[in-house]
Amino acid sequence: MDGSDLRGSPQQGLITATFGFFIGFAGVVLYGPVAPQFGEAMGLSGFLLGLLVAAPQLSGSLLRIPFGAWTDDVGAKRPFIILLLLSIVGMTGLAVILLYLYPDGLAFRHFPLVFLFGSLSGCGIAVFSIGSAQTSYWYPTDKQGTALAIYAGLGNSSPGVATLIVPVVITAVGITQTYLLWLGLLVVGTGIFAYYTVDPYYFQLRKQGLNAEPAKEQAQAEGQELFPSGNAMESIRNAAKIRRVWALVAMFFVSFGGFLALSVWLPSYWIELHGLDIRSAGVVTAITFVLVAALIRVPGGWVSDTVGGEPTAIVSFGAIGCSSILLVITRDLWTAIAATFLLAVGMGVANAAVFQLVPKYVPEAVGGASGLVGGLGAFGGFVVPPLLGLFVDFQGVDGYATGFVIYLVLGVGGMILASRLYRNVQQQPGTPAIS
Repeated sequence: MDGSDLRGSPQQGLITATFGFFIGFAGVVLYGPVAPQFGEAMGLSGFLLGLLVAAPQLSGSLLRIPFGAWTDDVGAKRPFIILLLLSIVGMTGLAVILLYLYPDGLAFRHFPLVFLFGSLSGCGIAVFSIGSAQTSYWYPTDKQGTALAIYAGLGNSSPGVATLIVPVVITAVGITQTYLLWLGLLVVGTGIFAYYTVDPYYFQLRKQGLNAEPAKEQAQAEGQELFPSGNAMESIRNAAKIRRVWALVAMFFVSFGGFLALSVWLPSYWIELHGLDIRSAGVVTAITFVLVAALIRVPGGWVSDTVGGEPTAIVSFGAIGCSSILLVITRDLWTAIAATFLLAVGMGVANAAVFQLVPKYVPEAVGGASGLVGGLGAFGGFVVPPLLGLFVDFQGVDGYATGFVIYLVLGVGGMILASRLYRNVQQQPGTPAIS
C-alpha cells in the first residue's frame, strides 16, 4: 500500500471542515432573531427567554467532548455527519411546531418541546471540536494557528450571516417559511459535506487495514505530523490530566462561550433597550458583532502564530473588559455599537489565541483536548444568556445594559489566566509546554 491509495489534501480537509462547520454552526442563532416573538407567544420571563435562545448551546457544547474525542478513533467524517443529521431531526421538529402551532396555538406549555427541538438543532454546533481536530491532523504544527483561524473564523461567520438574513426573509415570507427554507439548506449542505469530505491520511490508512504504527509511518511520509494517542476515552483522560488544559477551558468559556451567548442575546438587547426593529437589530448584531468576531479570528490566528498565543490572549481579554464597562454605563446607540465592535474584536482574537495553544500544550491528545476546551468552553453560551435574563427580570429594560457586568468579570478572569500562562512560559522557556 502506498501514497497512491490516499485521497485528499490539507486544503481539501480545511475547506470541507469549514463548510461543514458553517452549515452546522448557524444553529447558534436558531431562536435569537425571533426571541421576542417566541417570548411573547409563550409568555416567557427574561430568564426563560435566555434559556430558550441558549437551547442549541446545550447539545452544541456538551456533545463536543465525546465527539471531539471520538475523532481520535475514527477520523472526522462519521462523527461530523451524525451530528449534522441530528441537527436535521431537530429542525424538522421545529418546522412541524411552526406549521401547526405558531403563532396562536403556541403557549407556555409548549416550552419544553420547543426547548427540546432547539437543543437537537444545536447538535450541528458540536462539530466545532471535530473540525478543529481534523484541521490539526491535516496541517503541520507551525501552520496550525493560521489554518485553525481560517476554519473557525469562516465557520463562525454563519451565525452572523443567519442573523443578517433571517429577519429579512421573515419580513418577506414569514417565520414558518423562513425556517422551512433553513431546514432545506441544512439538508442540502449535509449532503454536499458527506460527498466531498476526506479524513486525514492516518485515518484513511487505518480504514484500509493498516495497524497504528505502519499507518503512522506512512502518514508521516505524506506530511502528517500530529497523531491520536489512543482511543476516545484515553484521549479525554490524557487531556484532562494536563493542568493547563483547564486554564484553556476557562479562557474559552469567556471568549467563545461569551461569543455564543451574545450572538443570541444581542438582538433582544438592540430591540428592547435601543428601540430597533427586528431587521435593524439583526443587521447591527451581525455586522458589529457576529461577523466581526468570526472573521477577526483569521488575522488573530496569524498574530498568535507570530507573537504567541498567551500575550495575544492577554490583550484580547483586556479589550473584552474595557468594552463591557462601556456597555454597562451607556444608553447611547452609537457608543453601544462602538463598544460592541471592540467586544467582538476582543472575543474573536481571544478565540484564535486559545485554540492556537491547544496543539502546543496537548500534541498527544488533540482530539480530547479540543473536545474539553471546545465543549466545556462553549458551555458558556448556554450558561450566560439565562443570567443576562435575570438582570432583565430584576431591573426591567435597564437590565439589558447592566447585565454586561458579567462580561467585565469574565474578561478580567481571562486576563489573569492568560497572564499566568505567559509568566510560566517566560520563567521556563526551555521546558515543554505540557505540564
